[in-house]
Amino acid sequence: MKPRTRARAIALQVLYETDIASSHLPGEVLKQRLEESPLADDLAEFSRRIIFGVLPLVGKLDQVISKYAPEWPLDQIAAIDRNLLRIAVWEFAVQGETPVKVAINEAVELAKQYGSDSAPRFINGVLGALASHEREISQILKNHIAQPPQLES
Repeated sequence: MKPRTRARAIALQVLYETDIASSHLPGEVLKQRLEESPLADDLAEFSRRIIFGVLPLVGKLDQVISKYAPEWPLDQIAAIDRNLLRIAVWEFAVQGETPVKVAINEAVELAKQYGSDSAPRFINGVLGALASHEREISQILKNHIAQPPQLES
C-alpha cells in the first residue's frame, strides 16, 4: 500500500470507530492506531488533517452526499462506506489538494481492502455522481466552514 493510502487507511479506521462508538475520542483512537501502525510524521499529520477536517463537517458532508446521490440513503450505507465517502468528498471539495480522480481512486482502493465485495463499485458510483457536482459541493461546504453555527444567547 502506498504511504498516503496507508495514512488514509488510518484516518478511515479512526473515523469508522468514532462513528460506530461515539464515546471513543478521535485523538485517542488515532494515537492507538499510530502505535499499532506507525507512520512517518508527515503521513501521521495527513491522517490527522483528514480526521479533524471530516469530523466537524460530518452532518454537512452527509447532507451533501444525500442531496447529490439520493438513490443511496446514508442510513442504509455501511459505516465503512459512509466514512470512505466522507473522506473522499472532504478531500476533493474542502481540502482542495487532492484531484477528484485521485480521491475516487483512493476511496475505491480502500473499499477493496475494508469494504464488502460490492463496496468498490458502490463507492465508485456514488463518488462519480458527486464528482459531477464538485463545484457546487465545494461551495456549500466552504460556505459552511466560513460561517460556523451561531451560539444562542
